[in-house]
Amino acid sequence: MKKVIVLSLITTLIVACARVPITGRRQVNLLPESEMISMSLTAYSDFLSQNPPMSDASPDAQMVKRLGARIQGAVTKFLEKEGQTKRIENFAWEFNLVDDPTINAWCMPGGKVVVYSGILDVAQDEKGLAAVMGHEIAHAIARHGNERMSQQLLIQAGGVTLGALVQEQPALAQELFALSYGVGTGLGSLAFSRNHETEADKMGLIFMAMAGYDPHEAVKFWERMSASGGAEPPEFLSTHPNHDTRVNDLNAFMPEAMKYYETPN
Repeated sequence: MKKVIVLSLITTLIVACARVPITGRRQVNLLPESEMISMSLTAYSDFLSQNPPMSDASPDAQMVKRLGARIQGAVTKFLEKEGQTKRIENFAWEFNLVDDPTINAWCMPGGKVVVYSGILDVAQDEKGLAAVMGHEIAHAIARHGNERMSQQLLIQAGGVTLGALVQEQPALAQELFALSYGVGTGLGSLAFSRNHETEADKMGLIFMAMAGYDPHEAVKFWERMSASGGAEPPEFLSTHPNHDTRVNDLNAFMPEAMKYYETPN
């Protein structure tokens, strides 16, 4: 019986193994992406019911939608060229701005993007916000949430399937979904999450470049974040690279990103 279980696990890992676009890193996603998208739709709907999007009449809301559409087009173009359009299969993109002073933004599986108004002051303009949205969309394209959820299911839920967990322990399922997107995380998975952040930075640079935004604006954004933020925790206790590390990594990757820069007409 043990041999059967081991062989089954090995087969699952082989089938689930894929390469992340741009970085080429091998990843293992144990959960069907359709289940992740289904779960994100529920979480997204619940969030918007409590945090209504700002009116389309708002210039800032218009900017978020316009910018989102441009990055969506760049992502689609890139994945078509790489033969990886399955990564956005069943995506139903949405871009919303909510009135919340928190400096935050995120993208759930399925292309559900929310920008908090609090981040606009740091972004300053559309170019700065392109760095933010490119990065958050990159998380979804790289399926980082699936990787984190897979890991958390193994660690905290004993390896049960997501469907079974949703049926038997819906509260835990929602908690693990939140953990998968960085809303509180255990020390054991911190380095894993920092790797995701760095990967999303690189992918985000290329996506914003292809959308017609100078990727150098990402460096400026993180420099402003560093200047406006308070004391940071030590990097080894953070799920994100500290600002200096992030800026250095972005500058190191900049020559590659500039190859994709398409200046707007």
